[in-house]
Amino acid sequence: MRIATYNVEWFTSLFDRHDRLIEDDGPSGRWGIARGDQIAALGHVFRAIDADAVLVIEAPDQGSRRSTTRALEGFARRFDLRCDRALIGFASETQQEIALLYDPAVLRVLHDPQGGDDPQAAPRFDGVFQIDLDLDGSPDRIRFSKPPLELRAETAGGTRFRMIGVHAKSKAPNGVRTPAEALRRGIANRRTQYAQCLWLRARIEAHLAAGDPLIVLGDLNDGPGLDEFEQLFPRTGVEIVMGADAPPGARLHDPNARRAFAGNGHAPPATARFPDSDGGPPLSALVDYVLLSSDLCARAPVWRIWHPFDDPACRADADLHMALLVASDHFPVSVDLDI
Repeated sequence: MRIATYNVEWFTSLFDRHDRLIEDDGPSGRWGIARGDQIAALGHVFRAIDADAVLVIEAPDQGSRRSTTRALEGFARRFDLRCDRALIGFASETQQEIALLYDPAVLRVLHDPQGGDDPQAAPRFDGVFQIDLDLDGSPDRIRFSKPPLELRAETAGGTRFRMIGVHAKSKAPNGVRTPAEALRRGIANRRTQYAQCLWLRARIEAHLAAGDPLIVLGDLNDGPGLDEFEQLFPRTGVEIVMGADAPPGARLHDPNARRAFAGNGHAPPATARFPDSDGGPPLSALVDYVLLSSDLCARAPVWRIWHPFDDPACRADADLHMALLVASDHFPVSVDLDI
């Protein structure tokens, strides 16, 4: 089975108010790229991945008049994808949802949020988490603007496992006007992202203690060396989610993250390519992950970042290479598992 995560930049901009694709030459949410071109590129990429399930980050908007599932299922029909059923959990406060597009012939999934009423003990992800981050004796109230998607899954062969799809807080100080404001916003965003990862880790530990095979995947907006505020905290958010200080059986695993944190002098893996605001070359970053519990690591996993330059097969296929660059500023990450 192939399970993937893919952050599609402003997917919602490709649909009209009736959740129908707009395949024209009008502007998409991507700078300098027409809607029709981005749609065609996305269709090519999704067909190339040929996954049994894709966690879509920045999925189309869910609202009183718009439906994430209707939009994604229409997209799947347009490109004749195997994963043609969509599922969403708690709606986002933004126009960027977290959804699963999957093949119902091989996988059964159910939105199954966990957590209790205690705000200091990993409440439901649509709730409020209280934690004293600045040690001033007063708890900070943390929310997810994009609540993680918690799933109970079962393969057609009867293998059961859990999935948590996440899009953590961005640390970029967007919309600031002065260096001082950028500093304050950057630290505040890093603090929120850190707290969200602590909240997520508490849920992970509960699943691992219950013996649940677990996949945590999505965009953590974090990785080694991504910003100057890392030194303010004992661990990065990724290390927290992975359980870097936990016993081996309680850790989550992704070889791309392990390579990046090893710091052995080689160029770290990258899953995204962002334009430089100062006009320089694009900035590469590792922010998207597929993390597996130890029991799933015994099922012959093979990870792949579908990078247009770093993956030899993607680089050699001219059509796929270009489609990956046009479709989004992130690239898909997949894992093949014997389940």
